[in-house]
Amino acid sequence: MARLDDIDKAIIRLLQENAKYTNKEIAERLYLTTTPVFERVKKLEKEGYIDKYVALVNRKKVGLQMIAYCDVSLKEHAAAYLERFEQDIQSLPEVVECYHIAGMFDYLLKVVVPDMETYQNFVSRKLAAFENIGRVQSSFVMTEIKASTALHLP
Repeated sequence: MARLDDIDKAIIRLLQENAKYTNKEIAERLYLTTTPVFERVKKLEKEGYIDKYVALVNRKKVGLQMIAYCDVSLKEHAAAYLERFEQDIQSLPEVVECYHIAGMFDYLLKVVVPDMETYQNFVSRKLAAFENIGRVQSSFVMTEIKASTALHLP
């Protein structure tokens, strides 16, 4: 994979800001012509720098008021148990992010739900139903200070 130059980084920054920018709009902002921008975007996609394009939905507009972070410890840590948990977690639509972490817990889940009752049901009926759950600890977002999907490119 080739290293990113300043133009590649600028293109990525613009697309992170608004993935609906056309190649023409990007070219105008970077004082380039459309063809090299088109070629660079295709190269960035082909080489895997750009994974995909998505619409970011306003969670509150669709009734998802609560964000909770859920720390999960497993009872057993053999590879088969870890794989099973990771497969099972894929089936839970409330979980929007899941990380295998180091430290006091094994996994960190970001859970987005309408309210506390729904979260309680998620933990007690869905998560607790998984084999091998040892301990669960929850933290609740009171105020969202910064939420971004854009990565800083040094």
